[in-house]
Amino acid sequence: MNKQSDLQRKGHLPAPIRNVAELGNLVEAVRKGQGLTQLDVSGVTGLGNRFMVDLEKGKQTIQLQKVFNVLAQLGLEVVIRKKGSP
Repeated sequence: MNKQSDLQRKGHLPAPIRNVAELGNLVEAVRKGQGLTQLDVSGVTGLGNRFMVDLEKGKQTIQLQKVFNVLAQLGLEVVIRKKGSP
């Protein structure tokens, strides 16, 4: 396990996300850090629990708008910047 994965698992922010698995790890860490279950988040976002499981497992065909809904519920946002920028 690399250092970046450790940080994301613990929910340290900001964290560069390079693939769906890293995003899933970060979502899981932040959710758990807020004391929420997958059912809690899926219930308030109107998404099924299966979606939360798939997101946190890094399913590559996950629906982007649903990801944005989960991130918003967790108080997170996506910021796009040029790679290597501060």
